[in-house]
Amino acid sequence: MPATNSSRHHGLLDLPALRKRAKRLLSALKNHQADDAREQLRILGLPGPDYRLADTQWLVAREAGFASWPRLKAHADAVAFAARHPGFAADDEAAVQHWRCGNDIAHSLRTAGFAGAFQMFDDPMVMGPVPALPEQPYWQVRGAYVQQAFNLDAAEVAARQTAQQAALAGLNGDSQLVLWCEADAYDQLFLIRVLASLPCLPRRLELIEIDQVPGIERFIGIGQLAPDLLAWLWPQRRALGEDALALARQAWAAYTAADPQAWADLAGRQHPALPLLGRALARQLQELPGANDGLSLTERLLMRVLASRGELPAGRVFGQLMMQDDPLPYLGDMMFRALLQPLIHAPQPLLLEGAGEAWAQRPLRLTALAEQVLAGKQHWLDHSPAQRWVGGVLVDAADRPWVVSEQGLVWRRQ
Repeated sequence: MPATNSSRHHGLLDLPALRKRAKRLLSALKNHQADDAREQLRILGLPGPDYRLADTQWLVAREAGFASWPRLKAHADAVAFAARHPGFAADDEAAVQHWRCGNDIAHSLRTAGFAGAFQMFDDPMVMGPVPALPEQPYWQVRGAYVQQAFNLDAAEVAARQTAQQAALAGLNGDSQLVLWCEADAYDQLFLIRVLASLPCLPRRLELIEIDQVPGIERFIGIGQLAPDLLAWLWPQRRALGEDALALARQAWAAYTAADPQAWADLAGRQHPALPLLGRALARQLQELPGANDGLSLTERLLMRVLASRGELPAGRVFGQLMMQDDPLPYLGDMMFRALLQPLIHAPQPLLLEGAGEAWAQRPLRLTALAEQVLAGKQHWLDHSPAQRWVGGVLVDAADRPWVVSEQGLVWRRQ
């Protein structure tokens, strides 16, 4: 089912291909084939033996993530209409700055006909120190971390930071911004970072924010969407006001603080001004050491993959984490690789890494200590793991580090 599978990734439905698939299924059923489809229809309350095209279209629609064929077709028509009639000129779209936490939609925006300037802000604030410091020392801390963690050229990091600093400094009351975000912590931290940096409410401040797209089985991010889907999202943008700016400043101060209690408090509440923020803060809070085992949620999830499936290449572990196990995935592949290093190279490691030309091909397996930590018989903080940061919180096993419960309560470990 190539057409169906591809649409489940980028969201652009190929109606002619789906219609052909429904017709082929109907023909196969009439020829006493397609036993899997017959069984699915039986479970859905259509035991046969006589089937109509509407029945197989219903089945194809369900495979694509829709409740019915009419709903699938209505969504496809809406996307096509948005692509043909975006109406950008009426919104003075050419003067808009499109802000995004990476360059993943830059080409698609142009393909879909967007004319405004594109501004990338790709600091991965889900990892490394994010301390409450004035702008210049803050950028120095972030630059040093990014360069070291991802083995990047110092000049490249400096040039990227200079561009981002200049873009933030250029925002004022006359600015026109549209921010493109999804629900995960990477995006939501980008959102509050930009909003908290604004000196005042701009003339135009709008947000496109989604956590799912009809027809996509596992929505990871806006970057996976076909260009037409960006045009479909455009009319769904909404204006942000002073309440969103105030919340962003509060959330940014909480995330960058050395004490995570204010962060934990925000993570436990609903925020109408930025409705996806609370869940993202709650997910990111779980990157603090777990009270029961000392592991971050990401560490715990990747170790569980290896515990259940045995030795696996790192790329396979990353794929399962992103596509199945993480409740709100946000990692890129190089971020995942950086996260593995302290677990592999600790004095008492949790992971053993085999040989392979590319890191993603190198097999990973659990150590005996890792198995004991997962079983609750050992605590990772008792084995001198490397210092790490989560937001503004330094996790130092030797200095009563902050830990978090599954319910999102935080306290200092005794």
